[in-house]
Amino acid sequence: MPQLSDFEGNWVLTRQILHSDGDKARFDGHACFAPEGVGLHYRESGELVMPGGQSFHAERSYFWRAEGGQIAVAFEDGRPFHSFDPLSPAASHWCDPDDYRVSYDFDAWPKWRAIWRVQGPRKDYEMISDYVRSAGQP
Repeated sequence: MPQLSDFEGNWVLTRQILHSDGDKARFDGHACFAPEGVGLHYRESGELVMPGGQSFHAERSYFWRAEGGQIAVAFEDGRPFHSFDPLSPAASHWCDPDDYRVSYDFDAWPKWRAIWRVQGPRKDYEMISDYVRSAGQP
């Protein structure tokens, strides 16, 4: 199973967002894990295509660090998001009133996947993100 340092580098990122009402959105872009402080700064950037066909540039950023045998993920402002054990890669995050649950799949490393299931009063979707090393990356 990968350790924190194994994520360092550039990744091609494709994402599907599957809403319970049948609507689908898609994201195509890149992600980069770059050393910063005691961990890795994760940045993703790309094009988000909404169910109606409109598209726009989207990006997000997190901090990943090793913590007690787990990988801890924090929002860009430093607030905790979730932690997971690479050997049992699942986690959850409660953002009142919404429930976020993630499972990571590292079985085909260095290809990997994150599947988020999000439910709340106005949210009900699954977000599947696939990562593949960029050409030229080890």
